[in-house]
Amino acid sequence: MDLNHELKKISAPTNINKYIDAAPKGAQKKLRELRACIPAVALGATESLKWGMPAFSYRRVLVIFAAFKHHIGFNPTPSAVKAFADDLSKFVTASASIRFPLEKPLPRALVRKITEFLVRESIEKDGKGRASRST
Repeated sequence: MDLNHELKKISAPTNINKYIDAAPKGAQKKLRELRACIPAVALGATESLKWGMPAFSYRRVLVIFAAFKHHIGFNPTPSAVKAFADDLSKFVTASASIRFPLEKPLPRALVRKITEFLVRESIEKDGKGRASRST
């Protein structure tokens, strides 16, 4: 059973602060770092819990992240994972997830680059979607 599932069962956090406070001590610093670097490049993004995990949204959900036993899960879009495949080669990834190991420094510059990509993507795709619906 994963730690994130256990956190939800035990504490059912109602906001990101409570989620981070309920996370294991070893993950809290990285969760706070992640939380700080995302809005620095996603100006106007709002934070909330989505599916019981911290999330940032700008027009739509940009990224969700969570604490696990040995890593921080960072979940952008599949297109972001694909676009940054070379930069992510030293991390475990799946189609829409990246694992940042707890024992290694958080790659904040990479998180910022991915977040910038996600903001651009949301503006471009959402803008095109609205324009095509209005014609």
